[in-house]
Amino acid sequence: QVQLVESGGGLVQPGGSLRLSCAASGNMLGIYAMGWYRQAPGRQRELVATITIRSGGTTTYADSLKGRFTISRDNAKNTVYLQMNSLKPEDTAIYYCSARGLANYWGQGTQVTVSS
Repeated sequence: QVQLVESGGGLVQPGGSLRLSCAASGNMLGIYAMGWYRQAPGRQRELVATITIRSGGTTTYADSLKGRFTISRDNAKNTVYLQMNSLKPEDTAIYYCSARGLANYWGQGTQVTVSS
C-alpha cells in the first residue's frame, strides 16, 4: 500500500504562484511514476503532469499547461512537487496526487482557488 498526502493548496490571485507537494509513504518498490491530476467543478479529472521515479525523471505535461507548470521530485524524500506559475481562474480545481505502479494510488486532493 502507498499513502499520498498533498499540501500547498490555497487561494491565490490571478498571476500568482503556488507550489504543491505530495509526500508518499508505504511500499514504493513497485511505483514507477507519480503525477498530478485536477478536477474542476462539473468537469472530469484531467492530467496535469507526470514524472517517472527512476530512469532520469521523464516528465509529461498537459499541452495547455506547458511553460506555466513544472513537476519535480525528491526521491530521497519520496516527494513530488508541482510548481504553478501565472495562475489563471480556470486553474481553479482540486489537485490530486497519484502514484502509478502495480496498483494506482490517489491522494485526498488539495483545493487550489485562483480568484481576485
